Amino acid sequence: MTTATSSLPPPQTPDQDEVDRLIEQFDPESNFRRLVGVSAGIVGVLAVGLSGWHYYTAGFGLHNEIAHRAIHLAVVLGLCFLVFPRQKRLPGAWEWIVSAGLAAFYLLLGWGLLSHPVAAEVPVAAKGAFVAVMLCIAALSLPFKAYDGSHRHIPWRDWVFAVTAASFSLYLLVFFEGIFIQRPGQHTPLDLMFGVIAIAMVLEAARRTMGIFLPLLAVATVLYGIFGPYLPGDLAHRGYSVPRVVAHLYKGTEGIYGIPVGVVATFVFHFVLFGIMAQLTGLGQLFVNLATIAAGRYAGGPAKVSVVSSGLFGMISGSAIANTVTTGVMTIPLMKKVGFSPRFAGAVEASASCGGQVTPPIMGAAAFIMAETLGIPYNELILVAIVPAALHYFAILWMVHLEAKRLKLAGMDPSEIPSLGLVLKSSWHLFIPLVVMVTLLLMQYTPFLAAFWGITLTVACSWIPKLLGPMGRHMTGLAVTPRALIQGFEMGSKSALGIGAACACVGFVLGITTLTGMGFKFSAFVLDLSGVAAQWVHAFDVMGWFELKQITILFGLLFTAVACIIMGSGVPTTPTYIILASIVAPALAQLGVPQLATHFFVFYYGVLADVTPPVALAAFAAAGIARSEPMRTGMTAFRLSMGKALVPFAFVYAPVLLFVNFNPVTFAIALAGSVIAIAGLGAAYTGHCRRPIRMPAFLALNVLSLSLVFGHPIVTLVGGTAVLAILAWHARPGAPE
Repeated sequence: MTTATSSLPPPQTPDQDEVDRLIEQFDPESNFRRLVGVSAGIVGVLAVGLSGWHYYTAGFGLHNEIAHRAIHLAVVLGLCFLVFPRQKRLPGAWEWIVSAGLAAFYLLLGWGLLSHPVAAEVPVAAKGAFVAVMLCIAALSLPFKAYDGSHRHIPWRDWVFAVTAASFSLYLLVFFEGIFIQRPGQHTPLDLMFGVIAIAMVLEAARRTMGIFLPLLAVATVLYGIFGPYLPGDLAHRGYSVPRVVAHLYKGTEGIYGIPVGVVATFVFHFVLFGIMAQLTGLGQLFVNLATIAAGRYAGGPAKVSVVSSGLFGMISGSAIANTVTTGVMTIPLMKKVGFSPRFAGAVEASASCGGQVTPPIMGAAAFIMAETLGIPYNELILVAIVPAALHYFAILWMVHLEAKRLKLAGMDPSEIPSLGLVLKSSWHLFIPLVVMVTLLLMQYTPFLAAFWGITLTVACSWIPKLLGPMGRHMTGLAVTPRALIQGFEMGSKSALGIGAACACVGFVLGITTLTGMGFKFSAFVLDLSGVAAQWVHAFDVMGWFELKQITILFGLLFTAVACIIMGSGVPTTPTYIILASIVAPALAQLGVPQLATHFFVFYYGVLADVTPPVALAAFAAAGIARSEPMRTGMTAFRLSMGKALVPFAFVYAPVLLFVNFNPVTFAIALAGSVIAIAGLGAAYTGHCRRPIRMPAFLALNVLSLSLVFGHPIVTLVGGTAVLAILAWHARPGAPE
């Protein structure tokens, strides 16, 4: 690596061991074994091979859809058991109780298959082998300490699981022609046996990488599909046999190999790999430098640097926790240094880092799935996401500014702020891959081809300083050597394992939803409950400003937001989005809400769950850096998110913010209303706008800000004027502080 001239402040290099420790502690998807010896070599070859295969197919063409997904999932699920150690994540005896329940579920599926007439002619030897495999899976899923290896070695149990997890995808590949061409729609007993194994291993892989909540939700959904006739009231349905359910989930296009896995295998993996390679070259430090230049000199400078750098870093990272830790190790100490409390410093970083998943051009995995589900080209979706991302960061910057003013904090010392000219002169080559990739996306090239050229140029451009010789001495960044390339490819594969397992598991929920009509039942329940609440509230609208339909939508959104936050506290953003979008979207669609607005609403609130206690993982990671109490840091991060929590409601009532039926006047009114609403809520939950905000003003700001999301011109004018008047009164010159 070459170094910059002495006029450029030295980069604030984070302690990589501390970064790795925090990511592993708070991000289940990144809790990798630190393998040594032969096992490390085997895992490395598989991981590098997986990245290399995805890189090749991105540039030179994909396989047929099912084969591509099967190859991807065979390696991903196998690696899940080799890379991730088993952890005890439930207190006391609950780990044993839940594990025994899952083992019983696996055996129940096996018994349901063998007891069905479809298995009547299966030879006794084949039945015995299948029973032995299922008993082995059930036994090895139990938390015996003897089954666990060290953090540096892979126990024999996980080798068995890895081979078994890869086997059901390999079966589809080896017998592809017979299964999908010669007898489509027909299921042999052997097909169904591998299907039962597939369900068990997907659940175990998701449990290993994501925790227990998502697998339990998937199990409950499968049981709902089987025992439908025995359920009470409107929950009941005709019910489906175990072979029918297994075939639908294993061989259908809406189960394990459905859209979520397809999107991960086709798009998400490539952008995860690009993000990893870009970080290797030093792009993260460049983003921090640019953020420091843009915001460092203003009141509470380091906190604003944290927000801006998190936004820039979020462009190449879809992980809120990785974003929090990577930028937080540099920004949180600076925030504490200028006078912010450790709790507030950690909360700012966590709240800002959640925006990475809604920040173009890469966003998070859920955005790719949204594009595929809605049939919207990804290059259009990243344009639609501009306004949501801008409002997200404005909300946090506004609250940080108010807090800095309350504490009377100054900006950073000029000596700590690098020169823009020197930064651009020393790091211009790092922009090339990102600019080319975004350009290709906007030119409507496929996302995987854009990622292919992004990865290629990241490696090529990292060598520019060395190729320039003496002329490149002042340039910064790391050259991606062959060894670094291998390390990057290995880390890229490991970083994509968790989302791959989660998307395979969430396929169970989607498959049963389409099979049983569960989504429409939930939609009807939401509509009925929202209608009752809306009628009660509408009776108090004596001025008749709001339609009953608008209030019904409001309550439907409130119930959905609560569901997103509750579910998101135990499940990452992507599966939260997939599940809730599939069962909530139909309800809101019946009320006339555009699909795009509904999906963005669920996506946005799924992101907010990362800072919502009691499982605010991004906030807990930030607390580890700030040395603050995790739960209090989480509550503060949630308070800092209150301003942006109103934004998704605005999308629904004013879809023009997402460029749906765009009209300049309507867009301007909706945008102004949203900005004023954010300003009002931000001041209310900061509790200060040059002078303290007391309870009457707090309540008024909440009610008035909420009214602005309806997009009614008169309400926007009256409510917006009132919010601005309250803020102006508190911030008036000469007001006691």
